[in-house]
Amino acid sequence: MNRGNSVWNCLQFLQLFLNLKAKKALLPVGLSIFWRIVLTSLIIIVVMAGVNLYALLQLRQLTALSADIATRHYPAIESAKRLLTVLYAQLNSEKKYLAVRDGTFLQHFDEEVDEFHRGLQTLETQELTPQGIQLLKDTKRLQQERLMIFRSELEHGRSSPSVPSADYEGRRDALMDRISGILQKFIDLHETGISAGVSQSRESSAQAETVTEQLVLLALVFGIALAGFASYTVLRPLRHLQTHIKQIGQGNFRTSLNIQAPSELRDLVDAVNWMGSKLQELDDMKGEFLAHVSHELRTPMASIQEGTHLLLDEIPGPLSQEQRTTLRIMADSSRRLITLISTILDLSKMDAGMMEYRIVPTDLKRITDMSVNKVQLLADAKHVQLLLEAPAQRVWVMADALRIEQVLDNLLSNALKFSSEGGIVKVLMKPDSQAGVLEVSVTDGGPGIQAEDLPYIFERFYQGRTKAKHATPGSGLGLALAKKVVEAHGGRIWIESEVKKGTTVRFILRLTKAVETA
Repeated sequence: MNRGNSVWNCLQFLQLFLNLKAKKALLPVGLSIFWRIVLTSLIIIVVMAGVNLYALLQLRQLTALSADIATRHYPAIESAKRLLTVLYAQLNSEKKYLAVRDGTFLQHFDEEVDEFHRGLQTLETQELTPQGIQLLKDTKRLQQERLMIFRSELEHGRSSPSVPSADYEGRRDALMDRISGILQKFIDLHETGISAGVSQSRESSAQAETVTEQLVLLALVFGIALAGFASYTVLRPLRHLQTHIKQIGQGNFRTSLNIQAPSELRDLVDAVNWMGSKLQELDDMKGEFLAHVSHELRTPMASIQEGTHLLLDEIPGPLSQEQRTTLRIMADSSRRLITLISTILDLSKMDAGMMEYRIVPTDLKRITDMSVNKVQLLADAKHVQLLLEAPAQRVWVMADALRIEQVLDNLLSNALKFSSEGGIVKVLMKPDSQAGVLEVSVTDGGPGIQAEDLPYIFERFYQGRTKAKHATPGSGLGLALAKKVVEAHGGRIWIESEVKKGTTVRFILRLTKAVETA
């Protein structure tokens, strides 16, 4: 059992969990969010409680082993060593007494014998192993035998005081060696017990550590997977709902959302779908109304414009200066109104999918020069410098020339409208042959666009919060039309802006390898 096996086991468990998830065996869809959270928390708590219980049982086993070593083996070793010390103290007192026959040394001897006897009795009451009990019995027997030969030698010395015989000393030393040897065996026995206990403790600790690691890792993986799945079943419908609401905010009302979700979210999804259908009905009514009104206004507005031009040409008769100024205002207003009506009609056609594009290889540099020339007079009137940076050679793209020119007209008009007097409007064309696209950008030094306005800047009639000083009021349809046209060409358009530093509108179109004579 090792850590590799632990990881493998956890991976197998995670695979099983995912299989259960695929079969919808956990947290049924009908459960509310509250019960999902409650059940997930309870399962995680139960799993962690099981891991803690196992760890507690292993800790108790290790504590029992440590207590056995501390309360039995170590005291027995210390007591046996103490007996050896007392034994040699007896021998020392005995030798001193036999040498000088001083009663003090005999008294010391008796006290040490009593101490040895008490220590031996204590060991006998505490010893549990049969081998240890037998060693203590042998020690007790040899000690009694040693005391018997000492008492005999003592009686013999009283009748005829002399130096102890060599036979006595040999028997005494032999008994001393046997007693000390037995006590040493007793010490070795308990030291072996300590070694065995330590080894067993280490093995149990290693096993407990491995199993605990497995259980903790398993519980962690299970908890993360279960919490992740519970969160997924709640967050996934919310993300779909959020995306759907963003689509509604961008004007896409036709799509309805149909997902599996908890009961609380299901009601919310139904409410959002109902709201989208109602907004679609209102949008259809608005589009139909604008299309009809624009179509009906186009003919009379064209008549008003033509009549104004006839009056300005003085065909009915001469005009005073005041009359000419009034007619010029009328002509300019009718022109802007006709442009607005045409834009609304174009957008209606695009929404209905009825706009026809004639996409052919087009020299975009020529189209850009035409658009710049159109607004040159307006730029000169505002003392705005128009800069065009383009490659020296022609740049061919797949495009409808009329519609792309309409896009450039709108972008340049917006840039001039928001540019302050004496500012600069820059048009940059950057072909990227490796990517096969052409990037066109129009940059002004105007007041810029607020960050919160950027997501909505391409919506119809949206003009943001920033207004240019002395600028001609706009309709808010130019950028919406530009986006529709560029996307119809398979391109992309976006805006980069910073408040008080200006705005850059960029769009990309596909390059083509058409010859210049195309």
